[in-house]
Amino acid sequence: MIPNPPTPFPTREGGGNTEAYVLSDTTRAAIVALKGKYPKVQSAILDALRLAQDEIGYVPAEASAEVAALLGVSPHHVHSLATFYTMFFTQPVGTAIVEVCDNLSCALWGSRRIIARLEEALGIAVGETTPDGSITLLRTIECLAACGGAPALRVNTTYYEKMTEEKVVALVKELRPGKR
Repeated sequence: MIPNPPTPFPTREGGGNTEAYVLSDTTRAAIVALKGKYPKVQSAILDALRLAQDEIGYVPAEASAEVAALLGVSPHHVHSLATFYTMFFTQPVGTAIVEVCDNLSCALWGSRRIIARLEEALGIAVGETTPDGSITLLRTIECLAACGGAPALRVNTTYYEKMTEEKVVALVKELRPGKR
């Protein structure tokens, strides 16, 4: 049996069921199944958060609380993990998430120029999402472990190395909706 999350959540209507859920029944069942995968239920939290984010696109507070209820752990603990790890987003993000390395090697090879060019080409600042919701220039990050290809950036899970301002303009065109 899948435990019910605490309220309030947006309610799912129908069939007399007004229980409040933000995750689908399939995701809820997958999260409950994680409990048997690990010797300690706390070890399942990161996988559960990943499942929630895969479904919704980010982990709102309601989903974090639902994960906690499903696993039988503290909502505060789940929320603290969702906000600690940079792989989880607690606010909506674009389909394409751009992160630029700003560590020493990349900085020396021009990452700040790359960031400025991205901001100009996208019409947004670091930490913002394009108005159409397609691209988030999420952040600069300390290191992508691509020093030999500096300056480097990552779009979702794809790395781009030896970036130039021209390559940035071409990449932005490629990332725009209808171009993929």
